[in-house]
Amino acid sequence: MNKNKIKILIVEDHVVARMGIAIIVENTPQFELLGQAQDGQEGVNMAIELKPDVVLMDIGLPKIDGIEATRKIKEAALDTSVLMFTSRDSNEDIFAALKAGADGYIMKGSNEQTLINAIEAVNQKAGWLDPQIARIVLSGINEQKESQAQSDKGKSTGNKYGLTKKELEVLALIVEGLSNQEIAQRQVVALSTTKAHVHSILQKLYLTDRTKAAVTAIKEGLVQR
Repeated sequence: MNKNKIKILIVEDHVVARMGIAIIVENTPQFELLGQAQDGQEGVNMAIELKPDVVLMDIGLPKIDGIEATRKIKEAALDTSVLMFTSRDSNEDIFAALKAGADGYIMKGSNEQTLINAIEAVNQKAGWLDPQIARIVLSGINEQKESQAQSDKGKSTGNKYGLTKKELEVLALIVEGLSNQEIAQRQVVALSTTKAHVHSILQKLYLTDRTKAAVTAIKEGLVQR
């Protein structure tokens, strides 16, 4: 077992889909495939036994679904990141998965390089939120935002958390799925400056990762898309 490689467990009940993901993992030099599970409970058991760096988790699984499996893995206090890799894109599923502790959410229609990038991101504890998911969530909460507009009238969404104008700009780029390096390049600033902004944003939102920051930004209307 190579400690320098990202060790991955796949939890997927559809054989063809599981095989396809396994091929991508096995053909990526920096990855190592630890195992494959075909239902949620088996996935939890294998995660506890094998202690992978990243679990690729489907949502619609037999026995227990991917959301409950994610919750159990997180409750086991493993140093394991969970990346939801699914075709389910409802607001309910997305928020339930993130609430259960998922470190990222990516759609099965994503290309191979995007999947690789997402795995690497969650392994680095950076979080990953597919831009497609961000748009879906934003669309789904538009009515809720409008209904809350009157009660929130006169309040500054940025000032609610004490975010500065620059931090709001960085937060918007996080929602777009940009990495720290990409944000620094977009804003033409030093990488250390961007990292400082991201750290400050997470502190002010009382969060620990970028994925949840992106979700909070969308739910609270902190960014305009």
